[in-house]
Amino acid sequence: APRGLSADEKRVKLLEIFHETKDFYQLKELEKLGPKLKGIVSQSVKEVLQSLVDDGLVQGDKIVFWSFPSHQGAVIQGRVDNAKEMKISQQTQLLEIQQSIEREKSTRIESESRTAAIAKLQYMKKELAKLDEELTAYGACDPVRLEETRRAITLGKEAAIRWTENYSALLPHFLHHSMASIEDVRKYLEIDEEYEDIY
Repeated sequence: APRGLSADEKRVKLLEIFHETKDFYQLKELEKLGPKLKGIVSQSVKEVLQSLVDDGLVQGDKIVFWSFPSHQGAVIQGRVDNAKEMKISQQTQLLEIQQSIEREKSTRIESESRTAAIAKLQYMKKELAKLDEELTAYGACDPVRLEETRRAITLGKEAAIRWTENYSALLPHFLHHSMASIEDVRKYLEIDEEYEDIY
C-alpha cells in the first residue's frame, strides 16, 4: 500500500494549489481539490489549511482563502530580516557580556589575600547555614515568636480585665433595676463564688 503524505508534504501540496492556480477558494472546494489534484485526504485539508493560515502563508477571512507566490516570498523575506536583526542584537549583547566578564576578571586578580577571602566567605556561608538550621530546631525559643506570644498574652490579659471591670460595673446596676438576687445572676452567668477581679 502507498504511504500517506506527511504533514509537511500536505502543506507544500496544498500551497501548490494556490500558487499554480492563483485563485481564491472556499474550504469545501479545497476539500474536493486536495484529494483530486494532490492526493491530500479530504479530512485533513481543514487542519493543513489552518496551519498555513497560522504561519501567514495563506490568507483568509473564514470563508475564502488565497495565497500568491509573491506574498509567500514577502513573508519569508520578512522572517529572514527578523532573524538577521535578532542575530545582530544577540551578537551585540554577547559582545557586551564578554567585555563585562573581561572587565570583572581584570579587577579580580588572583592573590593570596583574595584566595583567603574567598575561602573565608565559603566557610562563613557554611556556618550561617548551620546556625540557620539550629535556629529552626529551637523554633519555639525564636525571639520573634516569643515576642508574638508575649503580645498575645498581654492582649488576652487586657481583654480579661476589661470584661471583669464591665461585669463589676454592671452587676450593681443590674441588681438595682431587677428583682434578681446576686446568687441568681452569678448562677445564670456561670460565675462561681471564687470569682474575683483581675488586676
